Amino acid sequence: MSRRLGVLGGTFDPIHYGHLDAADAARRALALDLIRVLPSHDPPHRADPQATSFHRFALVSLAINGLDGYEASDAELRREGQTYTIDTLASLASEGWRPSQIFFILGADAFAEVATWHRYPTVLDTANFVVIGRAGVTPDAALARVPEVRSRVRPAVADGDESNGTTGIFLVDTRTRDVSSTTIRARLSAGQPIDDLVPASVARHIQAHHLYGAVDELHGQDTRRDSQSV
Repeated sequence: MSRRLGVLGGTFDPIHYGHLDAADAARRALALDLIRVLPSHDPPHRADPQATSFHRFALVSLAINGLDGYEASDAELRREGQTYTIDTLASLASEGWRPSQIFFILGADAFAEVATWHRYPTVLDTANFVVIGRAGVTPDAALARVPEVRSRVRPAVADGDESNGTTGIFLVDTRTRDVSSTTIRARLSAGQPIDDLVPASVARHIQAHHLYGAVDELHGQDTRRDSQSV
């Protein structure tokens, strides 16, 4: 049986538990051997990231630290110009991965817009696509937005055979935490905690570097103490 590579791409501005839940659901449903997490450089369908590439890569590395079978990659960050999924998947092919071994993980809300992606539908031939249910958007609802790909849907099984070289679309209807990077940035801007939305190491890095308007809690406490002693 050949190895299976999961690929989780995104802006990760910042990475959060929803991303990690999606990766874990895909890993369990399809017995993925390795999950590679790739922050994007210049996503064509989103606004420019607020945090720098350096910090977003650091946050990804912190979020997956200690998780077996996960690795962070800066492949997209090192590429000039806009970040297109088809280019990322082509680079994996150059490493020796066959399209049938690659499982690109994305939320149902993102898959609903797949027909707008660069070089659609060719991109669907460059990897398997694993569609994870998101709060308010089920995989079936996303599929209804692109009914022409329904013939590509295959059962999500952990013991499939990739030797025939074909790719498919796998629907994983699971519960992931209802978290978004937008919500996290809004909370930080309002001075609210994010401990329930991201791993502790991610929260510490955000606060220490004052990302997204965050205030270092320790520094804030010291300032208040000084002001009271004057």
